[in-house]
Amino acid sequence: MEYRKLSNSDLKVSRFALGCMGFGDSTTGMHTWTLGYDESKKIIKAAIDKGINFFDTAIAYQNGSSEKIVGKALRELLNRDDYILATKFLPRSKEDIKNNISIKEHINKSLDTSLKNLGLDYIDLYIYHMWDYNSDYKEIMRSLDELVNAGKIRYIGISNCFTYQLQKANFYAKENNLAQFISMQGHYNLIHREEEREMIPFCKEENIALTPYSSLASGRLAKLNSNSKRRKEDQYANKKYDKTKETDQEIIKRVDELAKKYNTSMTAISLSWLLEKVDSPIVGATKISHLDGLRGALDIKLNDKDLKYLEEKYTAHDLVGVLATNR
Repeated sequence: MEYRKLSNSDLKVSRFALGCMGFGDSTTGMHTWTLGYDESKKIIKAAIDKGINFFDTAIAYQNGSSEKIVGKALRELLNRDDYILATKFLPRSKEDIKNNISIKEHINKSLDTSLKNLGLDYIDLYIYHMWDYNSDYKEIMRSLDELVNAGKIRYIGISNCFTYQLQKANFYAKENNLAQFISMQGHYNLIHREEEREMIPFCKEENIALTPYSSLASGRLAKLNSNSKRRKEDQYANKKYDKTKETDQEIIKRVDELAKKYNTSMTAISLSWLLEKVDSPIVGATKISHLDGLRGALDIKLNDKDLKYLEEKYTAHDLVGVLATNR
């Protein structure tokens, strides 16, 4: 495994983060295909054995049960100083707003709940899950800075926002000597590259680490014609990719061609391409075998011809997922 620091922090993370959205109580939350504790712990252990020290979860994943599973497994498998844990908080709910719960109160309550779920005293990277259009971003930045100064958070990151939002939040923080977002977790992979328009150039110029999710497009870039339980039942992911599946298929076929050329997996090719672009992509797994392509991605060095071959058929995509629905 290779490691690098996130931005100018002292968080030295593995080149892959284990995405933990697939862990949690399948009877609650939005997903029916998630794994319980025993199966999840085996995958977490396999990831650790491969050198992964960076784990990404969220309070929103299966109503907090992902945090509970991840926290318990990590406490049993590693010393606290040996891993980097990221979790996320959501915007205020309609009920919060109706009850006049301030954004500061909401963030504090969310963090305390996550710490309890995880069984931890602090979070290494606390991520703003999506932009809160009903709250003052200046108050959000001040609230997060207080939690950093209190030692409950080491660093802050952001996910699912537009470039101008990240820009104004960090510029405000910089002007007022507050903690700034050191990482951006956006939707980015070979068949969804809209982050290349503004977000990625901005983050590289500002030294903001890139830790994208959906690295394998929910399995589409890992296996041709997958029949997995997730592919059948993850309607949220299907809505993201079904409209463009015909145009995306040419790129997916090229991933398969290069995998055969290099005698490796599609996962290795897809992630090798992504490692050329970002710091530490989020890679989910619901089977230990889903982690097999990580070593190959690090070993393979795609040349300029390969990169062009993978990229040249891409066409502009509409916004999907959170950026399309969160307003």
